[in-house]
Amino acid sequence: MSDYFSETHQQVRMSARKFVATHVLPYINDWEEAGEFPRSLYRQAGDDGLLAIGFPEALGGVGENDVFLKVAVSEELMRSTSGGLVASLGSLDIGLPPVVKWARPEIRERIVPPVLRGEKIAALAITEPGGGSDVANLKTRAVRDGDHYLVNGSKTFITSGLRADHYTVAVRTGGPGHGGISLLLIDRGMPGFTTGNKLRKMGWWASDTAELFFDQCRVPADRLIGPENAGFIAIMSNFLQERLMLAIMAYMTAEIALEAALEYGHSREAFGRPITGFQVTRHKLVDMATQVDVAREYTYRCAALMQAGKNPIKQVAMAKNFATDVCEKVTREAIQIHGGMGYMRESVVERLYRDAKILSIGGGTTEIMKELIGKQMRL
Repeated sequence: MSDYFSETHQQVRMSARKFVATHVLPYINDWEEAGEFPRSLYRQAGDDGLLAIGFPEALGGVGENDVFLKVAVSEELMRSTSGGLVASLGSLDIGLPPVVKWARPEIRERIVPPVLRGEKIAALAITEPGGGSDVANLKTRAVRDGDHYLVNGSKTFITSGLRADHYTVAVRTGGPGHGGISLLLIDRGMPGFTTGNKLRKMGWWASDTAELFFDQCRVPADRLIGPENAGFIAIMSNFLQERLMLAIMAYMTAEIALEAALEYGHSREAFGRPITGFQVTRHKLVDMATQVDVAREYTYRCAALMQAGKNPIKQVAMAKNFATDVCEKVTREAIQIHGGMGYMRESVVERLYRDAKILSIGGGTTEIMKELIGKQMRL
């Protein structure tokens, strides 16, 4: 293991590993085919303390300022072999931070602890049909009406969209551009709020992903998160952690694919010897291992910068782009090494290959990341 992790990190890692081995791996294939996992898994993860990591102790969290504690748990959860499960189980990590930082104290203290215990589910709702990564031009509008906001619009591709209890929703309260955006905390069951059907996806099958619809949805004004028209700053600050997590998901997806390819390469024989006996296969595996190691270690470096209180916008964007590119390459080569078996649903590499693609899209596309990096370079 890397020098970045302490004995405490390793203890928490072992707890997460046990959670995955006991409560996830025996069932994950069935959950993938079913397109969902039991809601009770949130409660189990909460009981095991896994959902609380990275949040303030006053709200029931642990390790609020320990980035590598979160890294260790995230790596182990990815051992489930299902990016979709990890994304949905972890939707609180993108839905709750704005609530923790900027919501009214009474709202924060009522909403956050049950989510960390796994009793409730939190989600983030930013992306809109036709909008994609163009956050500054979102169309969902909220108009103040006395002690409420009236919200009209829709969101799409929302992780935990169908069964979340609380949604941190980006809305337009002001004029055009990023200066007119606010965040509202909207609960399931509020008048005028409905969810669409579960979206069918190329990968992340076990993830609950849905559209959201707001038709004169009445939201109490005290559900405003932070000042009105200051939501874009909150969204951007949230992205740094989200992109780091996506980089972790990417190199872990690649690492699991590499391990599967190594195991298969040693056991599969062709022309009288294991396929690792052929130089072309060995060199392919060496290249895969090199790419995974570099992606992981650079992501660790970004995490270390964040741990030191820095704001490594450029570096995290680079880490995400590099790790997701490695992920796509390594999972593709793992399929190739498996041959026809890699194309079968019973092979874990088939799932990893499908799950890999979304990582270069979520949290800001590769192209958006390059624009962001360019701006940081003053290009």
